[in-house]
Parts: sequence; C-alpha cells; structure tokens
Amino acid sequence: MAAVSDGVVVLAMGNEYRRDDGAGAAALDVVRAGLGALGPGGAQVVVTGPFADPLDLLGEWDHADLAVVVDAVRTGTPPGTVTVLELGDDLGPEHVELVDGRPVSTHVMGVTAALRLSRAVGRAPRRVVVVGIEGEDFGEGIGLAPAVEAGVAEAAARVLDIVGSSPPCA
Repeated sequence: MAAVSDGVVVLAMGNEYRRDDGAGAAALDVVRAGLGALGPGGAQVVVTGPFADPLDLLGEWDHADLAVVVDAVRTGTPPGTVTVLELGDDLGPEHVELVDGRPVSTHVMGVTAALRLSRAVGRAPRRVVVVGIEGEDFGEGIGLAPAVEAGVAEAAARVLDIVGSSPPCA
C-alpha cells in the first residue's frame, strides 16, 4: 500500500484492457512525468494505480490532506470532455453515481461510495477531487479513442494544477 497520511495522493482508476477505461492510467503516466515541474516547496505527492475497483482506494488514500482520483466516466458529454468535481460533505445516495439516471462510474461501486465507507471507518482523506475523462468505448481491447486520448492531456494538466495549488504539508 502507498498510504500517504497528511500528504497528497493521486490515484488512477480503470482498466487499460477495456479501451477508454484506461484513460485514468494514461493520465497518471503524464502526471508522473510532470510532477518535477512543481518545483521546491510543492507538497509531498504519492502517485499510485491504476486500480480496477474503488474499494482499492481504501488504504491508499487514508488520512491524506488531498486525494485526486482520475478516472474514465460516462456522463453523456462528448468523448474526451474533462470534468472536475470536488466531493464535499453532502454525499447523498446518488451524488456522482448517477447523472440523469445513468451510472457515471464504469465500476460497480463508485468513488463516492468508497469515500462514504472510508469516512465511516475514520480513514477518509480530508479533501477528494475527482478528475473524470468522458469515455466512448468501454469494450474489450487496448487503446483509447482519439477524442479520449486528447482529453488525457487536459486531465493530467488539471491534476497538476490541483496538486500544485495544494498547500505544502506541515
């Protein structure tokens, strides 16, 4: 486990063998390469994943000041669209899990449900931000759709901005 108490953790969800579901892992590769650009005084950052199941986040994001989760999503926006959502204290039963009655997550249990569980056992990160990349094809195989590939670069830039604006850990 790469648990990062009182730091920043960037986690990717997804499965590179389910086409666009691998967008989170692809963005994570770009984030890893770009972390050196944060310079001195940046927060200690642990980058980990990809994870196939949001339950795998438990133990990885425990007590972090900031957890940024990058994942492919299905919201009905055009493929490659990047959506950033901070998960607050108001996690109703359908928060993030459903948009217009359709599941957003490509996983059985979504990140929101994992956060609820993490809070229930007293191990939740202080702040959670989800960076979603709208997928197009979640069938078997490897490789991202061109629009999703373009969204990966934007998602990684957004993650680096979020991490770079996080206050250093004391």
